[in-house]
Amino acid sequence: MTFTTSTQNVAEVLAEALPYIQKFTGKTLVIKFGGNAMTDEKLQNDFARDIVLLKLVGINPVVVHGGGPQIGKLLDELNIQSSFVDGMRVTDSRTMDVVEMVLGATVNKQIVSLINRNGGQAIGVTGKDANLIHAKKLQVSPRSPELKASEIIDLGHVGEVKSVNKKVIDLLLNSDLIPVIAPIGVGDDGASYNINADIVAGKVAEVMQAEKLILLTNVAGLQDKNGKVLTGLTTTQVDELIADGTIHGGMLPKIQCALDAVKSGVTSSHIIDGRVAHAVLLELLTDTGVGTLITNHS
Repeated sequence: MTFTTSTQNVAEVLAEALPYIQKFTGKTLVIKFGGNAMTDEKLQNDFARDIVLLKLVGINPVVVHGGGPQIGKLLDELNIQSSFVDGMRVTDSRTMDVVEMVLGATVNKQIVSLINRNGGQAIGVTGKDANLIHAKKLQVSPRSPELKASEIIDLGHVGEVKSVNKKVIDLLLNSDLIPVIAPIGVGDDGASYNINADIVAGKVAEVMQAEKLILLTNVAGLQDKNGKVLTGLTTTQVDELIADGTIHGGMLPKIQCALDAVKSGVTSSHIIDGRVAHAVLLELLTDTGVGTLITNHS
């Protein structure tokens, strides 16, 4: 029997993955699923297969998902106006109903179904289930140059995480299930809150003391001022890049979330390119990786 070059390549890739599998077996990884990876059919399938493979080799993935484009689409169809403050959707009661419908039902169940079709055992939950995510109302204070003062803006049902019920996630992982979490929290008064999925993923990773927090994005990773991807950074270097303005705009909250997780005990955070097929496996189980790694170590 003759072996082709491609067959040999497969064997080499598997051999390269082995030490990573050994290192991460039994560890928890929190993966935020969003961006192109979530809307492109092939990338969706690649992601689901990656998650199933991780579980099969003894790694514990926890998936947190967003759904901004899907929410926006349904709001448009229902003629409900959307507005944003600092990248966060102002969420009144009608909008919150749509958010819960899209995130908690449609998107969550699609991801669960996709993982299960690929041989996994996923279970979908929102932060309201078993009080998984205890939330409070988020208020932002952008500075008004005219008034030279901070103006408090009420974003309605937009929340921030007060606490995460670790027992619920432990119960699911110990039952050999793959949790898929929709970023909806519940307040003291039982009200629902729409929470940024990156922030939920970061807080879940902190509470679980996860080995890794992985955020899928629509860019190649964190870039310097010349557009070059920065592959490995310490928390100190990230702080410096924020201070000098290299990290700004829409990437800032995502990086801040990754940074906070590492500073709170998560071993490493990864900002990876969700537009690349099998991005999760490439980042975790190969020497090359497909994004930016943030750790506490030099």
